[in-house]
Amino acid sequence: MSNPKVRGGRSVARRSICCAALVVALMLSAPAAPAQAAARKSTVAWSLCRIDWRDGTREVKRLIRCSTRKWRVPGGATKALAVARCESGFDPSAYGSGNAGVFQQAVQHWPGRAEEYGFPGWSVYNGRANVMVSIRMAHRDGWGAWSCA
Repeated sequence: MSNPKVRGGRSVARRSICCAALVVALMLSAPAAPAQAAARKSTVAWSLCRIDWRDGTREVKRLIRCSTRKWRVPGGATKALAVARCESGFDPSAYGSGNAGVFQQAVQHWPGRAEEYGFPGWSVYNGRANVMVSIRMAHRDGWGAWSCA
């Protein structure tokens, strides 16, 4: 006949292991804390298209082409380049009628858009942020937000 203490001890040990495994699984599947989520979003900003837009128009164009390879947009890179050319002439410091940057983002809406697309706190005049936010917007909703489209 088996020893009830040993069997009970094994049962308790098995339950402990199962509970620990469940806790670990829940922790791994839980959403990240806000600070971790923000860090992950900003990592996206640096992990793609490592092109220094500050080196001039050629590099801004390269950044646009690279971004459209990651996030497909209607009309592809050709359309994205045409919109940026029309909106600002590829000038990250362009400003007019409440709009700014390469893709002439509405300054009023920029903070929310920048946050939504992984660039919280970044300036609308930052070419990298302006291009990537704009390309991601066009990827999701098309070019309707741009008058040059």
